[in-house]
Amino acid sequence: MPLSLVENARPNALPVWIVTGPDLPETMPAFSRIFASASGFSGKPGDMLVVPAADGSIAGMLFSKGRDHEAAIYGKLGANLPKGDWFVQDDLSAGAAAFVALGAYVFSRYIKDKTAERSLAVGSACTEALRIADACSYVRNLVNTPTNDMNPETLEAEARLLAEQHQANISVISGDDLLTENFPMIHAVGRASAFAPRLIDLIWGKPDAPKVTLIGKGVCFDTGGLDIKPSSSMLLMKKDMGGAAHVLGLARMIMEAGRNIRLRVLIPAVENSISANAFRPGDVLTSRKGDTVEIGNTDAEGRLVLADALTLAVDERPDLLIDMATLTGAARVALGPDVIPFYTDDDGFAVELAMHAKTHEDPVWRMPLWKPYAAKLSSKIADTNNVTADGFAGSITAALFLKRFVPDGILWAHFDIYAWTNAPKNSCPVGGEAQTIRALDALIAARYG
Repeated sequence: MPLSLVENARPNALPVWIVTGPDLPETMPAFSRIFASASGFSGKPGDMLVVPAADGSIAGMLFSKGRDHEAAIYGKLGANLPKGDWFVQDDLSAGAAAFVALGAYVFSRYIKDKTAERSLAVGSACTEALRIADACSYVRNLVNTPTNDMNPETLEAEARLLAEQHQANISVISGDDLLTENFPMIHAVGRASAFAPRLIDLIWGKPDAPKVTLIGKGVCFDTGGLDIKPSSSMLLMKKDMGGAAHVLGLARMIMEAGRNIRLRVLIPAVENSISANAFRPGDVLTSRKGDTVEIGNTDAEGRLVLADALTLAVDERPDLLIDMATLTGAARVALGPDVIPFYTDDDGFAVELAMHAKTHEDPVWRMPLWKPYAAKLSSKIADTNNVTADGFAGSITAALFLKRFVPDGILWAHFDIYAWTNAPKNSCPVGGEAQTIRALDALIAARYG
């Protein structure tokens, strides 16, 4: 349902009384208090009740956040707020207000949304709440869009539009130019598609500011290649560009906030398709770094395109290097769809991120870069294999594969995201979801301002 967050209440807006339990606010009219008590308002987290005035008109609405609430409970307010104009009696925090907006999210590109417009005045945090919520909704929209409308060409167009909106520079290397410019694994993974593979490179900010580089896996559809997935496993493969959507969403948050960084966004955008020139199991590819990679499975393609992008990124030795990718099913087996595993050698970064993740209810969990497992990626004919033979520790070994393309001394973190919600949550319907970017935005703000 469409919902507009505004700072100040519109004329004739009705109040939303936010409570922590069954106790009713003194500011409510006496008749409304009697009605709420008689209705058995329990004040459980997420409970809502529209209450009348003595003349039969609507006096306002009760919403319970609960005593030990998480801010995400405010998503229920956004999802269920009746039509009309409303205001909260006390200003909301930016995080709570953002969850209100995210709870109202609907992916309506392909449907006629006939629901009534609603507004909610949330106070002085409105601008910050919209910065957060709009970026997360942007990520959701990109992920939810099917591949016929979100292929490598249209993903490039989205990046170009974002660059134009924020006066960023953007360049793209596509097709056989990837071979000329030495991005052989991006080319190999994407060459079988009707849409040429490409590397999108967006740069924003002052050249002398701290360098933050974001890399997002942009596999716009993953058939699995010649190691083809079963049809049931392809149903959500439009979301395999979720890493690209996330770094674009995080970049949007950073640029809108005017952070004091020099931001770079790299997106290898491909489709992992099947045709006569598709790369094959058993092929040996030479990476941009020069390491050779035996292809144990063509369905482990995301790490290949990320490896070439990482090799480019480390040339300028960024102060912070982050990659985000819908990389492994093993991550979901380990931590489920909501908790995102991340990998880093930097203990300070890990502690700092965990703090911001808790504050912003954006859950992450540090996983080990367990070096002994790197031997599982050995090959008899190449420097490494892209998969292990035993299938164990799939998320860890994928991270270790990427780590070989990042030299020591660079602060690097890898996020194995899901980018999807399988069941409705307070702040998100089933579909694409933005994960970790609120925590990362807060970390970048704390580090660089």
